[in-house]
Amino acid sequence: MNDQSPGAVLLNNDLRAAIRTIPDFPKPGIMFRDITTLIKDPILLRRAVDVLAEHYRDARIEMVIAVESRGFILGAPLAYKLGAGFVPVRKPGKLPAPTARQEYTLEYGSDAVEVHRDAITPGARVLLHDDLLATGGTILAATKLVELLGGDIAGISFLVELSFLNGRKRLGGREIFSLIQYDSE
Repeated sequence: MNDQSPGAVLLNNDLRAAIRTIPDFPKPGIMFRDITTLIKDPILLRRAVDVLAEHYRDARIEMVIAVESRGFILGAPLAYKLGAGFVPVRKPGKLPAPTARQEYTLEYGSDAVEVHRDAITPGARVLLHDDLLATGGTILAATKLVELLGGDIAGISFLVELSFLNGRKRLGGREIFSLIQYDSE
């Protein structure tokens, strides 16, 4: 969490303690941060959404745009708390109406994300949300989609940030807020 007040440190510790680490998933050498153990706790889930919403309370957010699939878990209640609309960014072929598509590279290949072409009102103040910031490829692709469709990115939020992977650097100095940071694997 960027705010290091005593209450913020306690919340960060509570949230971090609730996240399960699974070694060697999905491949050897990866320490997977499993948020399902946090989101099953109704108190911690509520606290995470509340802190994210409080951070953006005065940002005049009109749309929360969340990335498939774990980004949806906090993205939708975050939109509700902010009085904003919710827009899903999905993997290719999952949306029924005409879409805009953005490809991105992964360490083991490439992928793409899509959004409905009419989902983002030009000039709308947008908060992008995903569950985790690692190298930044997926969220960078989502930012390009938002910009292509004329949205104004007011901020980007994450539940977890793997800061040792330097994903922030790929996002070009945008306002980023993460609740939990891991400084090493």
